[in-house]
Amino acid sequence: MHKFSAFLLSTTAFLSAPALAQDAAIPADEAAAEGDAIVVFGKGETRQVQEVKAADIAVLLPGTSAIRAIEKLPSVNIQAADAFGNYEWSTRVTIRSFNQNQLGFNFDGIPLGDMSYGNHNGLHISRIVSPENIGVVRVSQGAGAIGTQSTNNLGGTVESFSIDPLDRAAAQVNATYGSKNTVRGFARLNLGTANGLRGFVSYGFGSTDKYKGNGVQDQHMVNAKLVAPLGAATLDAWFSYSDRREQDYQDMSLDMLSRLGYGWDNTYPDYARAILYADIGNNRGDTGAPISNAAAGKVYPGAVTSADDAYYDAAGLRKDTVAAIGIKSPLGENLDVALRGYYHHNRGMGLWATPYVPSPNGVPMSMRTTEYEIDRTGVFGSVKHVMGDNTLTVGGWWETNKFNQARRFYDFKSRTEAGRDFREFPTNPFFTQWEFDFDTTTLQYFVEDQIKLGQLKLNFGWKGFKVTNEATAVVKASFPQGKIDATDWFQPHVGLAWAVTDKAEVFAGFTQATRAFASATTTGPFSTNQTGFDAIRNTLKPESSDTYELGARYNDPVFNGVLGVYLVNFHNRLLGAASGPSIVGSPSVLQNVGSVRSVGFEAAGDVKLGGGLSLFASYSYTDAKYRNDVFNLSGVLLAAIKDKTVVDSPKHMIRGELSYDQGPLFGRIGVNYMSKRFFTYTNDRSVPGRAIVDASLGYRLTDGIEVQLNATNLLDKQYIATIGSGGFGNSGDRQTLLVAAPQQFFVTLKAGF
Repeated sequence: MHKFSAFLLSTTAFLSAPALAQDAAIPADEAAAEGDAIVVFGKGETRQVQEVKAADIAVLLPGTSAIRAIEKLPSVNIQAADAFGNYEWSTRVTIRSFNQNQLGFNFDGIPLGDMSYGNHNGLHISRIVSPENIGVVRVSQGAGAIGTQSTNNLGGTVESFSIDPLDRAAAQVNATYGSKNTVRGFARLNLGTANGLRGFVSYGFGSTDKYKGNGVQDQHMVNAKLVAPLGAATLDAWFSYSDRREQDYQDMSLDMLSRLGYGWDNTYPDYARAILYADIGNNRGDTGAPISNAAAGKVYPGAVTSADDAYYDAAGLRKDTVAAIGIKSPLGENLDVALRGYYHHNRGMGLWATPYVPSPNGVPMSMRTTEYEIDRTGVFGSVKHVMGDNTLTVGGWWETNKFNQARRFYDFKSRTEAGRDFREFPTNPFFTQWEFDFDTTTLQYFVEDQIKLGQLKLNFGWKGFKVTNEATAVVKASFPQGKIDATDWFQPHVGLAWAVTDKAEVFAGFTQATRAFASATTTGPFSTNQTGFDAIRNTLKPESSDTYELGARYNDPVFNGVLGVYLVNFHNRLLGAASGPSIVGSPSVLQNVGSVRSVGFEAAGDVKLGGGLSLFASYSYTDAKYRNDVFNLSGVLLAAIKDKTVVDSPKHMIRGELSYDQGPLFGRIGVNYMSKRFFTYTNDRSVPGRAIVDASLGYRLTDGIEVQLNATNLLDKQYIATIGSGGFGNSGDRQTLLVAAPQQFFVTLKAGF
């Protein structure tokens, strides 16, 4: 069991958006109407938008990622193998069938890239802000606002915003204990002065043992925010530091689940068993390595049939520092300007004990790493001019990103002693297979005009960008050098919202979006060899989407809800055709393989039942189909997938929550249903649907002290959480599934002063 010491003190405030994100804050007149609504349904927006506020996040399991907070919303598919949604290897977000790499993510306007595990242009939301410091999370199921700092958002956009500091001294301390030796502490100290200067600093620590196998996942997080008035202007600043270390779970296949069971995992700390599996794999010729111990024989013990059934250990290590400073100010009566700059540094590694490459000292395994280092600097801003019923906004974003990525191998000490800790950054590699420097420059602008004509609101605008990607080899191996760019200076948006009555409105919109290329050897156009890159660099087209939306909202003190339909045409889909197993790092050739059409229906609403009871429900139907078979560059058919359902795109998702909050007692019980998901492009393999129940119960001992109980997977459902952890194949079984966390219980004491 892990121990933690005293914590910093902090504020109890949960306010809305930061100084430079006032477009995401809720206007005062609307806030009064919304009251304590569970979800805000985007009143006045010309597209499908919902917001989850801090009060709703607070009832979740403390430490839960902001991503988990939005999974109740229509068309939002969240997968995570842990109870918190923080385990990055497993965490996936899809919206309206678009995968995580095709979505936009921001925090206080700072771009987070695509939040993927091997992120080359950002970081996961769980590494930039503690959930207690989040004021609101906004989801746009379509392409999102045109002013969003993102070149990934073909589909939806997820924007998170920090709370503002209070104007007084205040403090908050939370302590959580639960299943699998889970220990979490959070503390925040807020200070405010009479002249308006205010700020907070917080520290969070969380640690949990793996729920199967052996290993630990933990994180240290520091956040700080400052808001200072400068005459009519307001300056704000943000700082965060995160050190996250997580030992991985074994990726599974349907066959492995059948043979080995849902409780199967890596062998750690049983080093001898991992050596035995590697020896047998070498003797059988499974690994391609020479025979290391003939006496081990050629038969795996028990139900094991492959060296890939269990590795010794694997882990993800991430250290991130983010700093931002910005200012907003009126310039005259009808002109406002906002500007913010940011810096992000990341050092990260993905580690794996590979039986495919032996150590030079005769150990039949080595530690393989994929190493990352990011240095991003950027600035974004906007100018808004109000002319009667017309509001014109012009803005832009510039970023330079220097990204180093390398594949290295480190030896184990001996056949009887590992001598390597997968929770520590290793040193002294015996082999660097490849290393590349990537320079990515992003320039984006947008223009938006909003016109109010009585009860009708019209939005017109467009954005454009040019993203240049350049790779330079340090250690080349087979991967390419060179330059490629994605340029689209006109991506239009048009929308309307018509207030039929003071409670009901209809909305409609169209958005076109383009996605830039990725700068990495493990994904995107640089994941091939030099010949392959030279063949595609002048012909490869960036992915793009056309999104059409139509819907209606209703808001009154008792009921708030939304209905919507959409059509999305997704063009120039990119797919890499791998030349070998993905786990070994074989290069692939990226190519455009056709299009996808998605149509869907979305509904969500909450109703206050009286007596402190409220009910929330959402439903979404998604029909996403590939419109073309896949051929390679030579015209050979690779996969007959025309009219097949898009992978990881459940047709039906239903969520429901019953909440109670009156007097000192509060609680919630929720059900999350998702229909089956395919994990092959030809739809010959799938995982079944599942319904998961979570619950929370709390009691306020005083105005500032409360105790909260949380149960995740309350009915102890055994199911597959993440699909696609090892990619998607055309057909057949694949080691690309992660088992979900079992039933777990947690208790939290919260004290505010």
